[in-house]
Amino acid sequence: MTTVIDGKQVAASVIDAVKTASQALTEQTGVKTGLAVVIVGNDSASHAYVSSKSKMAKECGFTSVQHTLPEETTQEELATLVQTLNRDESLHGILVQLPLPKHLNSEPIIQSILPEKDVDGLHVVNAGKLATGDLDGGLVSCTPAGAMVFVKRTHGEDLSGLNAVVIGRSNLFGKPMAQLLLAANATVTIAHSRTKDLASVCRNADILVAAVGRPEMVKADWVKPGATVIDVGINRVAAPEKGEGKSRLVGDVAFEECAKVAAVITPVPGGVGPMTIAMLMANTVIAAYRKAGKAAPKF
Repeated sequence: MTTVIDGKQVAASVIDAVKTASQALTEQTGVKTGLAVVIVGNDSASHAYVSSKSKMAKECGFTSVQHTLPEETTQEELATLVQTLNRDESLHGILVQLPLPKHLNSEPIIQSILPEKDVDGLHVVNAGKLATGDLDGGLVSCTPAGAMVFVKRTHGEDLSGLNAVVIGRSNLFGKPMAQLLLAANATVTIAHSRTKDLASVCRNADILVAAVGRPEMVKADWVKPGATVIDVGINRVAAPEKGEGKSRLVGDVAFEECAKVAAVITPVPGGVGPMTIAMLMANTVIAAYRKAGKAAPKF
């Protein structure tokens, strides 16, 4: 019987742990965890996402600060705001919502956030710490951190002897995911669009993670029987059966057919998605503990 992971349920358990940790920190030290979220422009999807982050931060008992900047904000104005947030002792996490409007260059902005406040895990210092195996010193990108919670709850902390294949090599997900698996002693292959005979590479995987952005690319005959399949893709495809012009969300994995072969699988939507905001909250409370000189909780 295949287990379909309920991402909402796992995310809720992480949020409960964050609330407990946040409250304990305040009781022990008087420090209230603080998160600042910056959004520039009018992208409706980004605004919806940011409001859910701010709402969740409040729910976790954090000080939640949101800066909503107009579309015509200049690079200099945004950089100045980030520097102000860097200096604010009451804030432990800073997040600049991407994508930024086209006239702004996101990379220097992201790299100007103090690494210890970079709760998105995108600063080169945090990427470097992860690459060198320093999981306790840096902050890990939220989506791979969330996917890793699923893997560890399925297979335990030690993945010795297990083959893991990550399809996708993005800095945002593929590379950090591979490094997290490696740190847990899995034998890791990073596959991508240039990989020769991708299907046969995937068939070796005890843990198969798909993050390529191609709807339902991974078919049942790519999956090793009994494997754990983590689907990170979110693709919108036409759904004429729902009516004209309607669409639905699918992952990078052909869920219905792969669920018949895998032992454990994540659905889209409702799998990895809910974990991203939960891990953002986890990163923020970890940053607050470190700033207070306390041993950070593990999630």
